[in-house]
Amino acid sequence: MRFLLLACLVLLAACGGDQAAKLNLGDPAPAFRTERLGGGSVDFPAAAGKPLVIRFWADWCKYCEPEMKAIEVVYQRHKGKGLEVPAVNAGQDKPAVAAFIIKLGVTYPVLLDEQSAIAKRYGVVGLPTTYFVDAKGGVRGKVIGEADEAVLEPAARASRRCAPGTAPAT
Repeated sequence: MRFLLLACLVLLAACGGDQAAKLNLGDPAPAFRTERLGGGSVDFPAAAGKPLVIRFWADWCKYCEPEMKAIEVVYQRHKGKGLEVPAVNAGQDKPAVAAFIIKLGVTYPVLLDEQSAIAKRYGVVGLPTTYFVDAKGGVRGKVIGEADEAVLEPAARASRRCAPGTAPAT
């Protein structure tokens, strides 16, 4: 009987608390303010006006490292055309994030979300998760799990098509 009572209490506790938001295609991307790994802060949607590939990751995620390297290739190809790639670390402290980024050598901006508050607002339930946001701040795509360059490239091009002053991507 005690076991049954304990099991019920555990299940009830698991049902409470903050739940991840449900963010759908076409929804406005949630606003946030956070610290950059290199110092300073960033406000979103003030960062809007450019297409974004918002990437949620952590160093313990075995799929995040290869995907971050694939994103770097796409970022290098499109950064001169207005693409921004804020990589939001979910739930880790600054020293752990810095060590991982140095190891990888990626050059796109890394943002800190030590309490995973931003990840929750975006409805992130697993890592990696990547959102494609157009220049107007609307969610245009979402990839849950690992994506390679073949997946990221067309999504980056499609996001750019919505950027003001850019020609359609080819």
